[in-house]
Amino acid sequence: MVNIKDFAFTPSTLTVSPGATIVVHNEDVATHTLTSTTGAFNTGDISPGSSKTFVAPKTPGTYPYICEIHQFMHGTLIVR
Repeated sequence: MVNIKDFAFTPSTLTVSPGATIVVHNEDVATHTLTSTTGAFNTGDISPGSSKTFVAPKTPGTYPYICEIHQFMHGTLIVR
């Protein structure tokens, strides 16, 4: 699970198995996204107090991501 609070992803680095389902919960006061910088995944808009899920890529690797709305927010998904 990834939580969004105070305009930050927690944890900022998450390691999962290929194809894992990841829950993203927005505890912030603003809408956010969790979007791969390579196009591998995108939650779309997550309203305050809401959650969305996405499936991790099946190919092992390191996948950086951002919030498309607040691009100073960064995180990394490691698939192995």
